[in-house]
Amino acid sequence: MDVVLEDGPFTDFGSDSLLPFRRQGLQSVESADQSELRMLVRRFVPREPGVYGMLDALGRLIYVGKSKMLRNRLLSYFLPNNEEDKSGRIRQSTRSIVWEEQPSEFAALLREQYLIRQFQPRFNVQGIPRRQQPVYICLGRGPAEQLYTSKQCDPKAVFSLGPLTGVARANRAVEILNRVFGLRDCSSKQACSFTEQLSLFDISPRPGCIRLELATCLGPCISACSRKAYEQQVQRARGFLSGSYDEPLNQLREQLHRAAARLHFERAAVLRDDLKAIEWLFRRAVDVANAREKYTFVYPVQSQSESKRREVWYLIRHGVIEGALAAPRNQRQLHQRQQQLHRWLESGNSIGTKFVPRPETLALVSSWFRKYRQELKSVFLPPHLPLTANSGSSHHSIGESDSRRARPSRSVAS
Repeated sequence: MDVVLEDGPFTDFGSDSLLPFRRQGLQSVESADQSELRMLVRRFVPREPGVYGMLDALGRLIYVGKSKMLRNRLLSYFLPNNEEDKSGRIRQSTRSIVWEEQPSEFAALLREQYLIRQFQPRFNVQGIPRRQQPVYICLGRGPAEQLYTSKQCDPKAVFSLGPLTGVARANRAVEILNRVFGLRDCSSKQACSFTEQLSLFDISPRPGCIRLELATCLGPCISACSRKAYEQQVQRARGFLSGSYDEPLNQLREQLHRAAARLHFERAAVLRDDLKAIEWLFRRAVDVANAREKYTFVYPVQSQSESKRREVWYLIRHGVIEGALAAPRNQRQLHQRQQQLHRWLESGNSIGTKFVPRPETLALVSSWFRKYRQELKSVFLPPHLPLTANSGSSHHSIGESDSRRARPSRSVAS
């Protein structure tokens, strides 16, 4: 993805590949006076879902946000006594506000995620409390792989989980898991070798830390283990991140119970906090694994706009959004959509030639359906039968207010 830096004046959010309707473009209000800017927001910003951007005096985009009710969200920036809060600092730097309406809160959430990655506005990527910062947990950096955190998904990693929220919590989980699995946590510049590798010189290497002596690292820095033994631990770490291997949880629980039974309360308190950190990570890993396994369907989302009653079908494969279609409004469109959905399912390709699936939507989709489990009742897949020229003939005619009848038979995710 091409990242747009904020050095020059902002012009537009750009095209929206997940909006199957004609994009209306941005609207804006501008004033150097905060009271007047608030009045303009109250007067012109609608109570509709959408995304918004804050521009500074130089016309640079400094913040992007979303809301299911734009006017209310933007007015909250002008509440009294919030000068020390992040919203107050954003407001003080803002001279104009732009916004773009979206069909639903879900659409606004997807659009916000894309815009933040695209523009990286200053207030979105700086000054955020560590508990709210997005982070990826990665497994990689061979030849002796390790677990580490990254602000972006590392394309060189053998496995990545995220984005997650909370840098401090993620760092602690990584520290614990490297210790549990015996993986190194030293610099990637540290030379590593294994027992089966021959050396030209008979020199005994020295470990770079005391973790080998503490039995919390296999010691690849001094050839203390074989490549096979280390690889087994790497695969177990990968299993944990994929939500299929929970043995570290059992180990820590056993250690916690043993420490408590021996009245080692300080040790038990540390183990309790360690257990909480990796339980949190494992829950996220299981959520993402479930999304990869079960979330292949069409997710219909009705517009929340009172003035524009329309519906979007989001095409989700293994938890990743691969396209969006406008819901059919008549029999001809229904037949077209059935054909498109069959091609999508059978070919493995996304809908349309301009849309590129974004892997980061996996965590967003997983989080959305974890929060709104009832939404899974509305998902569906087209019937796996060959389409004929009159496939849609058994359906009732579809009007603007009755588009839900157009859905093919559903397969509800469990």
